[in-house]
Parts: sequence; structure tokens; C-alpha cells
Amino acid sequence: MAPRMRRSVRAIILDPDDRVLLCRHDTTAAGGPVVWAMPGGGVEPGETDLQALRRELAEEVGLRVDTLPPHVWHQSALADHVPGYDGVVNDYFLVRAPAFAPRGEWDDARLAAEQITGVRWWSVPEIAAGHGDDLFSPRALAVTLGALLAGGVPSEPVRLGV
Repeated sequence: MAPRMRRSVRAIILDPDDRVLLCRHDTTAAGGPVVWAMPGGGVEPGETDLQALRRELAEEVGLRVDTLPPHVWHQSALADHVPGYDGVVNDYFLVRAPAFAPRGEWDDARLAAEQITGVRWWSVPEIAAGHGDDLFSPRALAVTLGALLAGGVPSEPVRLGV
């Protein structure tokens, strides 16, 4: 039987200084780590990637996108942290935006229910230096993001590991 995978869209939101906006996902209450990841989430039945990306960005960080941005990364991984699924499929889209103070439609309680406990801008050197025991997703984010910044939008999505 094929694994049941949760399909998600995520935005690599870059400001003019090439800082990336990441959400802090705190899973320590369930025995997991703190993970900094791009805003985004599951594609609901009947939604297009653009509809899902619009909804997720509005909810989490308050950014509006009108057209589907370039699809730059694809990630498929077996994982046990998504209840009801055997893993995740993340499609990452590159969004250039002015720096802004992220504030989505959801209040802090709703974000916390989704295990999001913070949002901040990060430079590639800050990501490479690490943040205590916190993890980044994808794990090689500093290298992968650095390659994207150096090489520009790829002709087809780059396949990522965990």
C-alpha cells in the first residue's frame, strides 16, 4: 500500500535584503523539536496551489499574493509528525516582497493551536549559524537558500531531502 502523504504549499518569502520569513513551530509539548519553517500548509480538497497559498499566507503572516509565484523546490518525505499521514509533500514557491511586520488573520491563540509561536526574518548567515537546539526546515536551508539566491529561479523545481 502506498504511503498516505499530506500535500502542502509553502512560500519562500524574501525581502529586498534577501532575508527569508520563517514561522516558529513549537512541537515540544508532544516531544518534538522547535522547527523554523516557511509559512504555508495543507492543500484542502478542491483547492488549487494558488488558492491554498493565498489562504495560508493570509492566515499566518498577512501577505497577499495575486498570481502563483515560481515553483522552485519540491520535497517529499516520510514523517510521523503529521497525524493521519505517513509523510509530507511540500511544494515551495518563491515570493519577493518588501519587508513587513507579519500579522496574519489568525490571532495568537489560533496560531498556537497550529503550533506556530513566532514569526521572524532571517538572513542566510543567521540560519547557517543556527539557533540553539532549534531546527530549520528543510534541514539544509542555509545551503539550499544560498543556492537559490546565487542561481535564481530554476527551470524546474529542485528536489529536496528532509
